Amino acid sequence: MKSDIWGMFRSKAFSVVTHIIGWTLFMCLPVFFLSHEAGKEQLVLVLSSPAYWKFYGCYIFLFYFHTYLLVPYFFFQKKYVSYAAVILVLFIAVFFLRPFDNLIARSIHRPAAGNPGPPREMDVHRPHNTDKMAYPVPPPRRGPQGMPPPDFNVQIDIVSILLFVMVMALSLALESTRHLRMTEKRAIRAEADKANAELSTLKAQVNPHFLFNTLNNIYSLAVTHDDNTAASIMKLSNIMRYVTDEVSEEYGSLAGEVACLSDFIDLQRLRLGEKVQVNFTVSGQLKNKQIAPLLLMTFVENVFKHGISSHYDSPITIKIISKADSISFYCQNRIFVNNRSNERTGIGIANTKERLRHLYPGKHQLEINTENGFFTVQLQLEVG
Repeated sequence: MKSDIWGMFRSKAFSVVTHIIGWTLFMCLPVFFLSHEAGKEQLVLVLSSPAYWKFYGCYIFLFYFHTYLLVPYFFFQKKYVSYAAVILVLFIAVFFLRPFDNLIARSIHRPAAGNPGPPREMDVHRPHNTDKMAYPVPPPRRGPQGMPPPDFNVQIDIVSILLFVMVMALSLALESTRHLRMTEKRAIRAEADKANAELSTLKAQVNPHFLFNTLNNIYSLAVTHDDNTAASIMKLSNIMRYVTDEVSEEYGSLAGEVACLSDFIDLQRLRLGEKVQVNFTVSGQLKNKQIAPLLLMTFVENVFKHGISSHYDSPITIKIISKADSISFYCQNRIFVNNRSNERTGIGIANTKERLRHLYPGKHQLEINTENGFFTVQLQLEVG
């Protein structure tokens, strides 16, 4: 939780610093244009003039108005006609207000106080002691019916228009990128939540099924007043403790998993006849190894459901090999069809495959085959 809060804080801080740097560079833009036409004193006057801050504030307003209002509530909502209409109104406003030209005109061409400015051209060539009537001023031209001709000389502020386009494009690009990242995060989070929900469902399906079979075995021992009933109850207690403590986690200790399987196999041995030969071996280092809880239980249960018979030899082999970077599981049994448990076993194996897909993506190899009347499972897990 703290890491998430700290990550959000760093993201917000980075965004604020980026905006400050960006607007600082934008503030230097008029200075760059004016540095070729004005001296240092004039630049100071420019930076302190209201025209400069009006120019600067105009584009700040356009950027954030477009970013936080137009893009999320019009563009992303697919209200493209309304979005285009507002953009057109803003463009017309910038076109006629001409913020950059007004800044230049008021900052450079405005004469300083007490300075009448350079002499006009007609005053330079006019003699000093000459009567005004000697140089009559020509009357203005008149259009039809005495009206002055229309003036079609509309000044276009190219810089302001280019800045408007750049600000709108940058705002749209940044907001679209942020929106895309948020969409991807929501998709990843949804996929993770779905995977967690599926794992929880799979665990809920595994545990009751396992406990139901084990309790049935102990009940059979109790009914026959078998001397191993107390030991069996203790083994079941150990199994239930493991299930309660470990199954809620995604990974548990390999030693605990092997102990649980060993207790389960011992419980199964109590009801087996002479025709069943169980070969259960464990090799390698178990300490400091992790495995998904009850991941192997489905295959072990399957062995005792379908691999035992009171009339035919029923060899059962279960091997667990722990290596430095992998865990190998092998089991094999003869196939004796039991129609009542086929469906539940199929569900258990399918659930186990789902768990492997979620918990060991690209880090497991599972081979299941039925050849020569034997059901064989080989599972290889890559572990760190």
